[in-house]
Amino acid sequence: MKKSILSTLVLAGIVSAPAMATNVETFIGGGVGYQLDNFKGPHKMHSEDASYQIRGGVIVDDHHRLMATYGYKKDRFNFSEAGVDSVKAKHKQDLYLASYDYLVPVTSNINLFAGASMGAAHNKVSHKEGGKKSSTDFVWGGQLGAMMQLTDNISSDITYRYLDQNFKVGDTRLKGAEQVMWTVDYKF
Repeated sequence: MKKSILSTLVLAGIVSAPAMATNVETFIGGGVGYQLDNFKGPHKMHSEDASYQIRGGVIVDDHHRLMATYGYKKDRFNFSEAGVDSVKAKHKQDLYLASYDYLVPVTSNINLFAGASMGAAHNKVSHKEGGKKSSTDFVWGGQLGAMMQLTDNISSDITYRYLDQNFKVGDTRLKGAEQVMWTVDYKF
């Protein structure tokens, strides 16, 4: 865990070093979307629900965006277990991500972007039969989407993100998470 945090800080420092002498815009925002978590193993489990984000960062020279994001998702679902028809379970996830996006202008107010994210996910799965497991694990992945400048200070994004995860519940593993998010940011 400490190595992943250190590598995130080193990457952010390397990428942001050129920002010292260039045009930088700061932003803060939030969003809502849909998240699907894919569990692999003997249990048939897929957790899906609304996902929420708070984020902030900088845009450097209109082409490079660095961002820190906190995401939250909570879901109740059923899964099949050997000898039991259906078990009710809860899945809660807190995401802490550092991201880099490369922005490609399409028009004067629309940019397409693609980038990479890494950080940590705290997952907690519990069910009525007494099972409870939580841990914080390294996550990494990528995203792509479109950003539209609505006013001088307000922009909106539509983003698809995939995150690879290593959380395990018994012999069932959370393989990855897919998100589709709509966010609104305020630049100052």
